[in-house]
Amino acid sequence: MEINKANLDLLFTGFKAAFQDAFAGAEIDYDQLVLEVMSTSAKETYPWLGQSTAFREWLGDRVIQNLELHDYTIKNKSFENTVGVNRESIEDDSYGVFTPLMAQLGQDAKLHPAELVYNLLKAGFTTNCYDGQYFFDTDHPVSDADGNETSVSNFQGGAGTPWFLIDTTRVIKPVILQKRKPYNFVMMNNENDENVFMRKEYLYGVDARLNVGFGLWQLAYGSKQSLTAENFNSAFAAMSGLKGDNGKPLGIKPKLLIVPPSLRSEALEVVKAERDANGATNINKDAVDVLVTPWLA
Repeated sequence: MEINKANLDLLFTGFKAAFQDAFAGAEIDYDQLVLEVMSTSAKETYPWLGQSTAFREWLGDRVIQNLELHDYTIKNKSFENTVGVNRESIEDDSYGVFTPLMAQLGQDAKLHPAELVYNLLKAGFTTNCYDGQYFFDTDHPVSDADGNETSVSNFQGGAGTPWFLIDTTRVIKPVILQKRKPYNFVMMNNENDENVFMRKEYLYGVDARLNVGFGLWQLAYGSKQSLTAENFNSAFAAMSGLKGDNGKPLGIKPKLLIVPPSLRSEALEVVKAERDANGATNINKDAVDVLVTPWLA
């Protein structure tokens, strides 16, 4: 290929098409547990996290519920992924071998949020959420029916491989995926670009600005205990029975069991098998869906 602006623009168009096709076709598995929020600044504050409301019979004047405000903030981060194509490869019409690499960039971009989401979930046992406690903790502060502060747990304890129960039915989710700038495919291929002039290398890359943070801890329950029917039932009951401020039931509905590949067989045995190990009917069959994700490996 003759090296000129027109041909380089055509090459970029082809590479970008490969990127976009792969981006569109990549399948994700984190969408059930995240709330996507579009960001308009370097960081976003979520004062409404932790607010709880409850309907009451309307007798007399309305009762204005005084909601506690929090200053939980998620700062956007910049990410990039860049590859180089040697000038000789374009001159010798060998650039076609790089098309799959551009497609891989597209797939990587689509899956990148999964890495952020699941890394955050794994770190939930040692990372604070909006109330100042670890996201998975035994002493989240909640007021009881008499207005006194009490401790509520969404952590079963243990020291083994973690697994998670998630309520996916709510508008708010356990994880917030905050997007400031979408994944953008760009190039540096001008003759006066340093990479071209000094190294005979054309650069193609992707950049984006985003980050993740914790949403409502009430919608996720973490355990490091063995994944057995007994422990699953205990976690399911504890999560379903969670109450918010003033002792009001939250109506939590565990719908998704998330496990790493190492716990796949245990998860399927607990909630998908027709019968348990003793041959009795499995009362937990299809109680929740199972998501086995390699991002927790």
